[in-house]
Amino acid sequence: MAFDAFLADRIRQQLKQKHTPFEELKMMGGLCFKVNGKMLCGIHLDKRFGDHLLMARVGEAVYESELEKPNCLPMDFTGSPMKGYIFVTPDGFDSDDHLSYWLDLCLAFNPLAKASKPKKKK
Repeated sequence: MAFDAFLADRIRQQLKQKHTPFEELKMMGGLCFKVNGKMLCGIHLDKRFGDHLLMARVGEAVYESELEKPNCLPMDFTGSPMKGYIFVTPDGFDSDDHLSYWLDLCLAFNPLAKASKPKKKK
């Protein structure tokens, strides 16, 4: 398993406590949580950092201010950061309150996010 199963369980539990219906999608060696058909957050094993990171889709309005916080990194898969998405290192989501903060931020942005276009089946 390429993603942190304990973190996945913590995210599932918190989303259920928040009465938020969600879907899960395994992708890029990690796990993505979707709400309303849109990416909410995910778990990513970052080989450069050497640990599992929480990927949070927070939106561009709060992107810069959240990046100033300790334990936050720009989300960078391809060599250029994706605005509106950040990585949070394990110290940033170690407590349930910290994880809840990030999930609430992602959930606040979710209604404003655009859904990806579904891929056409061949």
